[in-house]
Amino acid sequence: MATDYLNEDENGLPPSRSQLKRDSEALQDLGRELTDLPAAKLKKMELDEQLLVAVLDYQRFTANGAKRRQLQYIGKLMRGIDPAPIEEKLAALRGDASAHTNWLHLLERWRERMLEDDKHVQQFISEFPEVDVQQLRTTVRNARKERSEEKAPKAARQLFQMIKDLIPQQGKQKNAPEDEFDSGEEQE
Repeated sequence: MATDYLNEDENGLPPSRSQLKRDSEALQDLGRELTDLPAAKLKKMELDEQLLVAVLDYQRFTANGAKRRQLQYIGKLMRGIDPAPIEEKLAALRGDASAHTNWLHLLERWRERMLEDDKHVQQFISEFPEVDVQQLRTTVRNARKERSEEKAPKAARQLFQMIKDLIPQQGKQKNAPEDEFDSGEEQE
């Protein structure tokens, strides 16, 4: 990404200086968002080491001139990395992570369908062949039993975790589209 400024746009022309400046300012704004986070959250974001150090240094500085220069440096570092994962993580922290919410709903739909009927368990197994079939069936059976006996949903939580481990967080797994359950199946 460090040489994106050399890439041509759809018209075959290199980006204008104005566009380059807008892109640079957008990355600097993203860096500014990072500077507002506490150190513990920054470390969990798995940032590039240089970027993490630069953001933590920014938080240490008190002089406005030093902060301004450090923010420019953060923007420069941001040009050398892919900002998409950082944007996604910031969106999740802000709470406007609709993709994350959709993913959680997908996991919940899988769990509920498997608890309803064995045909959905078989469908899950066929779409995710890497699943431990015996463990899946045992967990589903235990979760159904807990439900019928009105016990704490320990097995249901285990089932959710198993599903979560198999379906990527983006909700765009290759085998099961999000709207899969809405097509061709009866609604409750």
